[in-house]
Amino acid sequence: MSSSSETPPNVVSPTPSVLPVKAIPGSYGLPIIGPFLDRLNYFWFQGLDTFFRKRVEKYKSTVFRTNIPPTFPFFTRVNPHVIAVLDCKSFSYLFDLDVVEKKNILIGDYMPSLSFTGNIRVSIYLDPSEPQHSQVKNFTLDILKRSSSVWIPEFISNVDVMWTTVEKDLSKNKSSSLHVPLQRCIFRFFTKILAGADTENSSEIADKGFGYMNAWIAIQIIPTQKVGILQPFEEIFLHSCAYPSILVSPGYKKLYNFLKKEGREVIQRGETDFGLTEEETIHNLLFIIGVNAFAGFSAFLPELITRLGSTDETGLQNKLRKEVREKIGSTQQLSFESVREMELVHSFVYETLRYGPPVQCQYARARKDFLLTSYDASYEIKKGELLCGYQVLAMRDPKVFDDPESFKADRFTGEKGRELLKYLYWSNGPQTGSTSASNKQCAGKDVVVPTACLFVADLLMRYDSFRCSSSLNIIAVEKAK
Repeated sequence: MSSSSETPPNVVSPTPSVLPVKAIPGSYGLPIIGPFLDRLNYFWFQGLDTFFRKRVEKYKSTVFRTNIPPTFPFFTRVNPHVIAVLDCKSFSYLFDLDVVEKKNILIGDYMPSLSFTGNIRVSIYLDPSEPQHSQVKNFTLDILKRSSSVWIPEFISNVDVMWTTVEKDLSKNKSSSLHVPLQRCIFRFFTKILAGADTENSSEIADKGFGYMNAWIAIQIIPTQKVGILQPFEEIFLHSCAYPSILVSPGYKKLYNFLKKEGREVIQRGETDFGLTEEETIHNLLFIIGVNAFAGFSAFLPELITRLGSTDETGLQNKLRKEVREKIGSTQQLSFESVREMELVHSFVYETLRYGPPVQCQYARARKDFLLTSYDASYEIKKGELLCGYQVLAMRDPKVFDDPESFKADRFTGEKGRELLKYLYWSNGPQTGSTSASNKQCAGKDVVVPTACLFVADLLMRYDSFRCSSSLNIIAVEKAK
């Protein structure tokens, strides 16, 4: 954590006094009309990426004022005004808890009803300054630590089931959709590894649990997400109001009761060791499993799979396969120790996080007045103002990353590549940062990358060739000889 409001963590910056203090460019427009027009551009006329890029061009600045959804007509208590921070230097302020806070921050100023989580403010809504944040964060770190001895065998076991399902489907059809087998694999793995609850003990949860989780997540964030149905119907029916939790409460209640019964040991530890109530423990577990783990990996692993299986004239798949098989050797045993030696595999995973981050936007609210610096100017931020970082653009900062719009699998190799990791922001902090009860960095940060490397290594050990489409349809596999 930075000790100064003027020097964000992990960024070497000029002395703020030598940079001119400028007014933040951009405008929020007229009340109601300005936010509404920005909403239409955000979702309809431009799309998220173009929305931010055009404003960077217009204002000649990576720091500017704008509006983001949700807005008019039924979000009267949501303030759409944000200050966009779209370069590595300004983006890093999102993690400096000396000057920003994360209380009740999920997607901008929009916060779904607490009825979705049993009227409990779960981990995502807690700022580190709140005592309960430490309780929940330490509980999360504890269950991760306790699961370490069985993490790999459980993961490989579930991945085996997934690929067996795909192979059987491929033997009958020209292609096989990986979407459902992958989500079922991820859901079962995290439910068992984090809560000690085996979905095989409930046929309904085994079959439909991941669907209940998808619906519960989607209904909360749908006012802020582009879905892709015919306009103007998407704007009228999906982006104009918040949906009530009653629409997904039956499925969520089944997940709750399943964890209450099957995750008894973990729940009791939350109560006795960390001072949480039973309800607080279960609702936090569901959020951790559903949003932090299941949703995160459901977005991240498909990026890895499609990059590995797409048409590749550079021979990336073969280069990665060669490294994996050399490092594994005759033992044929995957472990975190063996994948740690796979430099190109790690770089490939890091570059996927940089190029297609699972979470595209991050937010923080100014805890106090402070001076935010970009590369050529400083800007006065007032207490209470909301910062919005569009991670896709920040991770393509040309002042940090060479040829940033290109995917380079070996970008993070060698000493120069390792230096770039301090600018790889993906988990509420940089890759080089450490997670603790005193910050908001992802509790699972230190296992996400190794697990992704394990997934890639397993796939390349399993198949001599592997092809898929961008829609996550597996077209062909050739098993390793």
